[in-house]
Amino acid sequence: MRLSRLLTVTVLASASVVAGAMFLSSQKTVVATEAQKSNTHIPENIRIAGVDVSGLTAKEAKAALDDYAAKVSDRQLTLRSEDGSVKVKASELGLSADSDEVIQDALNYGSKGNLVERFMNRQDLSAGREKDYDLSLAVDSVKTLEYLAANEASLVSEAVDNSLKRENGDFVFVPGKEGHSLDREQSLQAVQNFAAEDYLKGKKTVRLVTKTSQPRGSKKELSQIRDVLGSFSTDFSSSTAARAQNVRNGASKIDGTLLYPGQVFSVAKTLNPMTAENGYAQAPSYENGTTVMTYGGGICQVSTTLYNAVIRAELGVVERSSHSMVVHYVEPSDDAAIAGDVKDFKFKNTYDTPVYIEGYTTGGVIHFNVYGKETRDPDRTIEFVSEVTSQTDPKDVFKVDGSLPLGTVTRTSGQAHTGYVARLWKIVKKNGKVVSRKIFNNSRYRSTDNEYVVGTKSDNPEAVAAVKSAISSGDYGTITAAAAKWKNVKAESEEDPKEDSDKESDDKKSTDKKSDDKKKDTGKESKTSSKDVPAKKTN
Repeated sequence: MRLSRLLTVTVLASASVVAGAMFLSSQKTVVATEAQKSNTHIPENIRIAGVDVSGLTAKEAKAALDDYAAKVSDRQLTLRSEDGSVKVKASELGLSADSDEVIQDALNYGSKGNLVERFMNRQDLSAGREKDYDLSLAVDSVKTLEYLAANEASLVSEAVDNSLKRENGDFVFVPGKEGHSLDREQSLQAVQNFAAEDYLKGKKTVRLVTKTSQPRGSKKELSQIRDVLGSFSTDFSSSTAARAQNVRNGASKIDGTLLYPGQVFSVAKTLNPMTAENGYAQAPSYENGTTVMTYGGGICQVSTTLYNAVIRAELGVVERSSHSMVVHYVEPSDDAAIAGDVKDFKFKNTYDTPVYIEGYTTGGVIHFNVYGKETRDPDRTIEFVSEVTSQTDPKDVFKVDGSLPLGTVTRTSGQAHTGYVARLWKIVKKNGKVVSRKIFNNSRYRSTDNEYVVGTKSDNPEAVAAVKSAISSGDYGTITAAAAKWKNVKAESEEDPKEDSDKESDDKKSTDKKSDDKKKDTGKESKTSSKDVPAKKTN
């Protein structure tokens, strides 16, 4: 009896196991069939970030999500650091959907995972319960880095170096402040993380990553600046009021400059822009071999004076240009011109310690002093000597102008300039004896001629020919003499005919009257002589 029951239970259990196995096998077959379908199309009732992707292929789902990302990319973000912030639309950073992985998960929903998990997922979908995946967005790395670089000045502030100022002939320490620089790679990652995790949650501010930078120049380091390394002065007392204003303004903009070892100084960058708003007035300046009125005219006297102080301090000259024409306030090759972004004077602090530049004007003289720590041999001296190697004198150039009255001589050019080819020698002496003599720079200055036009408009061919012949001589005296001579001839030959006729008539009347008077006088004389004068005796 007991054995019979045991056999019955065993049989039932075996049947149950077999039935279960058959059920699971059938479900596995169903799931496998559905999985095969899910390899190409996303199952029904699947959403990604609220976008219905049911029944779509991977390519179609990606297009739908890209369209969604484009629609939400016009949202404005704030990129912020310790020093500042900028606002930017997400589209400017190349926002897009990072959808490949989530689309693959959607395609495999109900066909991945263990047997029970897959079965339950399929049952949920069959029952109409939706599955909504989160979507990650991403920014374009190149566009974002370019944007960060272009807007770095608005996001961070550079450290302000410790510096000095001159008060009553002494140096006073001026503390700076720390600054920040943008860690672009880390900031890019911060923007990427924001796009992936926070953008679709409605957050709007991204905190960027920066590095702290400390001001240069300790009190101890700056206290070494006490020696005059080089000085120079030039006179601008003959300048117009406008030119003098430009010289004083330029000196004030350079005054107080502190250069640390290896630092390069640009005069043009410091003095520009040449505008009224920046303190400049209109005054004469050189342009393409001519003199024109420009804002900042005369500012080259500032750069030239500084150049001479700098080379005597033996700082490194990075860039220097001569003027197009020679200037009056220094010898040839002693000058340093600046002109827009074409010519600049740049120099480098080649010392191991900082240098300080003092610039000021007094009584029509501009001064520059370069201070630092003197390390040169006290028995060593330097001097700079200008040498002119060739000279081109200006000529008088005359042109015929048939529209001007004969004999008119008009100057059409500004002041003529002598042309020079010159070089500057640097001479080094030790205990008064020359130990080195080297060419320091070479310069070329163009000549400009005296230009005139001579009028030849006249109805007198002889006069025109004479003046043209004088012009061909190229001699100013000959031309002006001929012009003056034939101008007078012209005046005589072209008097008013009516006036000549009137004069002739008057002359005739005068002559006739004199004749009548003479006859009357003759009659009187005859009568008188016959009465009063004795008769001539004859022998």
